Amino acid sequence: MKKKLMAWTMSLCVCAGLAGGTGAVSVWAAEDNTSAEDTQSDAVQETGEETADPDAVRVGALKGPTAMGMAQLLDADGYDFTIAASPDEIVPMVVQGNLDIAAVPANLAATLYQKTEKDVSVLAVNTLGVLYIVENGDSVKSVEDLKGKTIYASGKGATPEYALDSVLEASGIDPEKDVTIEYKSEHAEVVSALAQDQTAVGLLPQPFVTTALMKNDKLKVALDLNELWEASMNDDSRLVTGVVIAKNEFIKDHADRVDAFMDAYKESVDFVNSDTEAAAQIIGDHDIIPKEVAQKAIPDCSIVFIEGDDMKTMLSGYLTTLNDQNPQIIGGQLPDDGFYYKR
Repeated sequence: MKKKLMAWTMSLCVCAGLAGGTGAVSVWAAEDNTSAEDTQSDAVQETGEETADPDAVRVGALKGPTAMGMAQLLDADGYDFTIAASPDEIVPMVVQGNLDIAAVPANLAATLYQKTEKDVSVLAVNTLGVLYIVENGDSVKSVEDLKGKTIYASGKGATPEYALDSVLEASGIDPEKDVTIEYKSEHAEVVSALAQDQTAVGLLPQPFVTTALMKNDKLKVALDLNELWEASMNDDSRLVTGVVIAKNEFIKDHADRVDAFMDAYKESVDFVNSDTEAAAQIIGDHDIIPKEVAQKAIPDCSIVFIEGDDMKTMLSGYLTTLNDQNPQIIGGQLPDDGFYYKR
């Protein structure tokens, strides 16, 4: 099983747009001497919790909007949560069957579908666009104002690059000729670069945007890539950052528990978006992001719960756009209809 896991995860090598930290992430397998139990133990230590109920639904999420949207469920009975810092922890747990349900980047879900021989299905979209253009001054009012600018960003070869290129091209801006895009390895490097170059702009995800604005009152949000995407597309697709997936065996054997989870997750999303103060307290208590950041960031984190036909329309359109630019970022080809769960 270890050799099979190594082959799968090394073949993924996903540069995933994280649902909350939208940088490039290489997803590699654990070393040969790391067992599934070791991987799960390390991730559980991230949450500071241990499994109390062996029959609980095992749910994984990444620090950021996906885990934030689950706030109301984190202390509920019947669930065992793993809150991970990166997909590196989540992928082996999904492949080895140590998670029943997981919130992951949209393109990573499509890749897992291909690499696990269609062993997962997407239940819902849980995070829309979280990418924003920020600047020091007040010179950018529209995407056309980016022409001639230097844009600092993280996420080379990942979702941020393809989303930015798509929006620029839709507005008649050549990403290679009309702007200078400099990619950094970390979001913090983008902020540092903006401090050095006052005329440049930066591409950053929430909730890092809020963190940056809280530390530097000269920065401001100039453009919302989510709005720009929707304005430039004519296929009803949306800029989808994150989705929630489930193992097909779990769906088959426990359809009632899947339905109950989806209902509870939707209620949690409504709670998070309507009572940001209470939600931020829970998010901070679980060390997802600091309470103060969460309370300010939630309105701009695009936390949603969209299932069924609407989910399929927006997600398939988004994956089609990624496929047109680089099929490898979604596992080499578009998922078929079996990828989209509908209850």
